[in-house]
Amino acid sequence: MSSTDHDRAHEALEPAECLRLLGTAGIGRLAYTQAALPAIRPVSFSLRGQDVLVPAVRGSSFLTALQGAVVAFEADDYDPATRTGWAVTVVGRSRVVDGDGLGAAVPGACVIAVQVGLLEGWRTTAPA
Repeated sequence: MSSTDHDRAHEALEPAECLRLLGTAGIGRLAYTQAALPAIRPVSFSLRGQDVLVPAVRGSSFLTALQGAVVAFEADDYDPATRTGWAVTVVGRSRVVDGDGLGAAVPGACVIAVQVGLLEGWRTTAPA
């Protein structure tokens, strides 16, 4: 979401609104470190309590890079016609959770759970 739209209003979101908006999105971006370099991957996700849950498959290099790491997660929605939208960012420690208890239908599936630590969000609206 552009932060250079000077003719738009920008407002910080409260934590409850950030979590509500996260619950409406299905795709986000997971930022992490792989081989000492920054990496960002688009991922599907769901929200459960104070965890962002990202499906994964055991044995992947993606999973190895994330286990126990502090990561950032971002989801947003933006309407280019009106130049309005929102963005929410989560920073927290990740852990790998067995997919069996979460209803995973694929053998070997697991879930990367990102604990909501730092949480912030912004909304861009048309001025009143």
